[in-house]
Amino acid sequence: EVDPSLQALESRQEEILKRLYELKSAVDGLSKMIQTPDADFDVTNIIQTDECSPLTTTGADLDLMLGKASLDYGALKDIVINANPSLPPLSLLVLHSLLCERYKILSAVHTHSSVKSVPESLLKCFGEQAKKQPRHEYQLGFTLIWKDVPKPQMKFSIQTMCPIEGEGNIARFLFSLFGQKYNAVTSTLIDSWVDTAILQLKEGSSKEKGAVLRSMNAALGKTAWLVGNELTVADIVAWCALQQTGTANAAPANVQKWMKSCENLAPFSSVMKLLK
Repeated sequence: EVDPSLQALESRQEEILKRLYELKSAVDGLSKMIQTPDADFDVTNIIQTDECSPLTTTGADLDLMLGKASLDYGALKDIVINANPSLPPLSLLVLHSLLCERYKILSAVHTHSSVKSVPESLLKCFGEQAKKQPRHEYQLGFTLIWKDVPKPQMKFSIQTMCPIEGEGNIARFLFSLFGQKYNAVTSTLIDSWVDTAILQLKEGSSKEKGAVLRSMNAALGKTAWLVGNELTVADIVAWCALQQTGTANAAPANVQKWMKSCENLAPFSSVMKLLK
């Protein structure tokens, strides 16, 4: 017969071994957490492995991206933007040119009664459109109305949509029409640069602008564009903000090189003509 005290001792030993195993597993888990980089890690590798197609490729489905109502019956999708001619939203003009490389766009510029006069260059900011075709043959309508508004406003679905306000927000919407897909890190960095360009580079103090230029210079020392190796809406908004604030000439070396890369693209060079 087995001594009951011996059985109790064996049971206690098994319980102790079980608890030691659980503790070892917990310690292993904690050590992995400590050794794993936290928020300070370098995101360059993640950005560079973020696959996205060039902006000039074709085949994006507007119905898929913008939705297709059952009552559309093939109606043309219209984007209408109100903007103040005293501070033209240059990034939206660059994006319009890029979109014209991808889609068949019916473009129009109008002047609201709240504005007394608009420079000729702004009235022709979309250039001379080729012979107009029947409305149903276009993929997208893009109408710019020069109006006395405090900040740019956009409506996509005229009857049901509340206006989107702010140049940065409208630029994000327009850039999304290219169908680019990014991972969470890249998307967050792009949004951060857009906000920085509008709130600090364009509207901030001279001290804030200097800090942004230093940050841009550091980022552009690692990659060709602000976020990774492809042009994004961050580059478009930041370049336009530099042009409008007159700080382009004082930009450091990496920023100057990046600006030339932007200006080598036709949509940027066409906007440059409006600044002269």
